[in-house]
Amino acid sequence: MKLSRRVFASTCLSLFLLISFHLANAQTAQPAQPAKPTIVIVHGAWGGSWAFRKVEALLRAKGFDVYRPQLTGLGERVHLSRPDIGLTTHIDDVVNMILFEDLHDIILVGHSYGGMVVTGVADRVPDRIRRLVYLDALLPKDGDSVMSMVGPQGEWLKKMIKGDYLVPPWVKPDQPPPKDEPQPLSTFTDPIALKNKARLKVAATYILTVEAGKEAKNDDFWPQSQRAKERGWSVLQLTADHNAQWSAPEALVEMLAGIVAKSRE
Repeated sequence: MKLSRRVFASTCLSLFLLISFHLANAQTAQPAQPAKPTIVIVHGAWGGSWAFRKVEALLRAKGFDVYRPQLTGLGERVHLSRPDIGLTTHIDDVVNMILFEDLHDIILVGHSYGGMVVTGVADRVPDRIRRLVYLDALLPKDGDSVMSMVGPQGEWLKKMIKGDYLVPPWVKPDQPPPKDEPQPLSTFTDPIALKNKARLKVAATYILTVEAGKEAKNDDFWPQSQRAKERGWSVLQLTADHNAQWSAPEALVEMLAGIVAKSRE
């Protein structure tokens, strides 16, 4: 029996609508997989965001979105260096990047001096941060400065003071970039002002890097890790020197990925 053209067209349309309905239901039934959080990495003193290029590449290979803000007066922004750059300038650098890139639910990582910066950022925009990660970093309290935290052990820093800058012996003017640069002295002498108690509700993890064969308690950043422990934070240990981004990038990335996974449980 032959079907009329009208009946045939109507039957095809009905089948198309039925299949579309089932496909839509199947897609609705499967929960959408949430995107992995964005990771923002703040570099340490004298350095620059360039130091974390390999870490970013490895994290992106795992599906993360990564930002490496450059602090004013250092790295690629060394042409903006001036004596009045202070800790607040660097906090502003990161806060403004987060706001202008419209980032939310971020994992904010601070390395070394970057711990001062991320602490100030958390005080300003705690609602944008899922977790803080201190990577062998300074962990200040309200009113602390880098100089006040290192105390008598900071004589080696005082020897670097040249005018309004801290210039370590490894910083040479004839080195080609990428390279470390003189650090504005005010970034180390400025006390941090922490006023927003919402900062204290942001989850945090401390990563203490310890070189192979050495005791953790003898590490320069051991006291900082103990501050973290006193606050009830998880403290992890990574076998690496202070610059894990170079000495153990793969292990560092695995640890960061594990922290992210745990924060989503």
